[in-house]
Amino acid sequence: MLHLSRPTLILFMLVQAAVLAGNSALGTGTAYAQQKMIFFQIATGGVDGTYYPLGAEIANAISRPPGSPPCAEDAVCGVENLVAAAQSSSGSVDNVTAVESGRVTSAFAQADIVYAAYNGTGPFDGQPPMTNLRALAHLYPEVLHVLVRREAEITSVKGMVGKRVSIDEPGSGLLVMVRNIFDAYGIDENQMIASYLKSGPAVDLLVKNELDALFQISGMPSELVATTAERHAVDVLTLDGPAVDELLDKHRFLASYTIPAGTYDGVGEVATLSVGSQWIVPETLPEQMVYDICRALWNENTLKVLAAGHPQGQNVKLNSALDGIAIPLHSGAERCYRDLGILR
Repeated sequence: MLHLSRPTLILFMLVQAAVLAGNSALGTGTAYAQQKMIFFQIATGGVDGTYYPLGAEIANAISRPPGSPPCAEDAVCGVENLVAAAQSSSGSVDNVTAVESGRVTSAFAQADIVYAAYNGTGPFDGQPPMTNLRALAHLYPEVLHVLVRREAEITSVKGMVGKRVSIDEPGSGLLVMVRNIFDAYGIDENQMIASYLKSGPAVDLLVKNELDALFQISGMPSELVATTAERHAVDVLTLDGPAVDELLDKHRFLASYTIPAGTYDGVGEVATLSVGSQWIVPETLPEQMVYDICRALWNENTLKVLAAGHPQGQNVKLNSALDGIAIPLHSGAERCYRDLGILR
């Protein structure tokens, strides 16, 4: 699924065929400079999460199709001749594979999945390392929400044994995280009635008493969790104790996170986990293109638009742009951050 802003929709339909042929020419700076229109994909996640709507806003902000009016000083300008679009996907695991193979020009992915893919570890153990991956930016922390029906009386992860639980779909970074959590608690998905659904469809089943719990990861606050908590008797499960301590020791990209009391109706303070979200690109993208996109992302006017849009947009900040990045930066991003004064 693609989301395009209204001004770019017709352009996208006209150039889509040309892009399929033209994307192969993006491997050199000369080819990039000569192109009159560049279609740029951002693979995101499910439409009910944070990746997709935030990706759509970023795509709109960095786009500047041919024929756009001159840039005003106080307006979002974008990259000349660039037409960017957010594309829904299964999530981080599929996204890193798509970037590595060249199926998409960029993607959002969890920091732990990016690192594992680059090094051929974790869920990619036994596969060739994805050494074509390069980092463009850290965007924001993603927070794990374990949403449970209050009537199901689930008070801990171990309490999910025998229950109906959705753990996200194959290809997602969340599914990898959930399996790591189960391992730390000494259980696995075969001990429950597991479903593999994105959070939107899973919530629909939860409120119909066809599921007892679901895992969701998103920026804070989660609009889906907030809406569900307003209308239904649900809780957000606390994750703490020795099992979580072991998990944090073993998985360097996970961090403790506290959801403040009152964030969601009827839900008190919740201890949970978070992981950084990153924007990645292939090494083969032209340096100047990535530099231009990086500068457009961190333009003051872009940041104002993001902060006023999706709630997570206010957490996309230049001073955290390099947080948790453990793979090489793309050369265009590296030059961008040097020019912006946050990398020496």
